[in-house]
Amino acid sequence: MRAWRVNGEGHFSDVLELVDAPVPEPGPGQVLVRVGAAGLNFADLLVCQGRYQVRSPLPFVPGLEAAGEVTAVGPGADLEVGTRVVGMVSPPNGAFAEFTLMDTPAALVLPSGVDDVTAVSMHVAFQTAWFALHRRGDIRAGDVVIVHAAAGGVGSAALALAVAAGARVIATAGGAAKTGACLAAGAWRAVDHRQSDYEERIREAVGPEGADLVFDPVGGRVGELSMRLLAWEGRYLVIGFASGDLPRIRANHVLVKNYSIVGVHWSGYVEHDPAAVAEAHRALLDLLERGLIRPPEVTILGMEQLHTGLADLEGRRTTGRLVLRPGPSERERP
Repeated sequence: MRAWRVNGEGHFSDVLELVDAPVPEPGPGQVLVRVGAAGLNFADLLVCQGRYQVRSPLPFVPGLEAAGEVTAVGPGADLEVGTRVVGMVSPPNGAFAEFTLMDTPAALVLPSGVDDVTAVSMHVAFQTAWFALHRRGDIRAGDVVIVHAAAGGVGSAALALAVAAGARVIATAGGAAKTGACLAAGAWRAVDHRQSDYEERIREAVGPEGADLVFDPVGGRVGELSMRLLAWEGRYLVIGFASGDLPRIRANHVLVKNYSIVGVHWSGYVEHDPAAVAEAHRALLDLLERGLIRPPEVTILGMEQLHTGLADLEGRRTTGRLVLRPGPSERERP
């Protein structure tokens, strides 16, 4: 099979190559999946650099999430050949390959009406946003919610779910095209973080009462500003640190304003509470079927275009999700 392989730690352009590799064999409780679509995430850049929280021995195939068809099952696996699934893959057998492995608790069954590209474009992003807003953030109708990087993968998912929950969303993004996309997706206000008066504009949008929730995958100075914008008993949701910097936390400020700083490590639920992940999967499919959320804008890449996609992620040039398709999707197969 064709697969992308990381041969050492460093920039993806230096360590990632397309190779011919043997098809992996499923072990106990695992299934072999023919990859119909694989999602690109900012974390893939960190994986190549050896900076992600989960590290695999070299060499390995990167890619965190895939959707496709089960073609073989290992001992004790409770899925049948031919079942279509989406889920997190089992390192070191990543998603950027024609075949990958999944542990059965992570393999979520797909209905016939949801294709591979749609499924993988929504999986990690919408699951993360769901757990952040509903399980960790206790979002309620009428809440004022700031969503940072709201034109990106996880940010656009958070924007969609917050709007579906009846919140008033203030989205931040870079450039007129991205802020326009946020407004089209239902944001109440969209603020361009590239503008010199960004801080003034977001303060004006939030108003004197402050924000009930902040969804922050950026960190750094953005996170520090966000905490200052929180309302009494607000919740600051720590999603990630795309800026490369950690925000400074002033414990006295947390005390005086009585707000919460809440971590959202979604992939931990795959290991520790897979039933909750399956419940969120059903809830998201229901919202999708009812038309309350829509799949994100997707850019589909061929197998040879992975470097281009990762460079666009690194350069913050993407809107919505990037999806790698190693071969024809189920809609194109005979």
